Amino acid sequence: MEEHTGLITFMGNPLTLIGNRPAVGDKAPDFTVLDNDLAPVEFSSLRGNVCVLVSVPSLDTPVCDMETRRFNDEAGKLGDDVRILTVSMDLPFAQKRWCGAAGVDKVQTLSDHRDAQFGTAYGVLIKELRLLARAVFVVDREGVVRYVQLVEEVTHEPDYEAVLKAVADLS
Repeated sequence: MEEHTGLITFMGNPLTLIGNRPAVGDKAPDFTVLDNDLAPVEFSSLRGNVCVLVSVPSLDTPVCDMETRRFNDEAGKLGDDVRILTVSMDLPFAQKRWCGAAGVDKVQTLSDHRDAQFGTAYGVLIKELRLLARAVFVVDREGVVRYVQLVEEVTHEPDYEAVLKAVADLS
């Protein structure tokens, strides 16, 4: 497995990412994660939808909380064929509890805790923390990556407007 350093920091300290991040124009790698009821979800089952894959370190942190709530608010405006999936290493039970408390019902939260398949397939698994880096991938209906944003400082929010523009360009 490839390792990449110098791409992201946490509070200014460099971290190592494991895996290979797909580039715009690449076929989106498939992966299996768990939903909040422990059922496996295969990314390939979502073909035919525009998918916004959002990776966050943990929903129980302030920035991830704000980010997921923001994407939940935006999800209702994007159309029925746009799916926003937020993936973290949080346990499914914690994600379910957090969604209920936060009123998040339009974003699907998924857990990569078991095998880190998403993290390694998308090059966002942080070696030092076994958490996911903050990143956003927009995948078109045919399963091709159309937008990639890796947030350089883990404690910062993504550029929401750029993500929403990428989604709008596919609608």
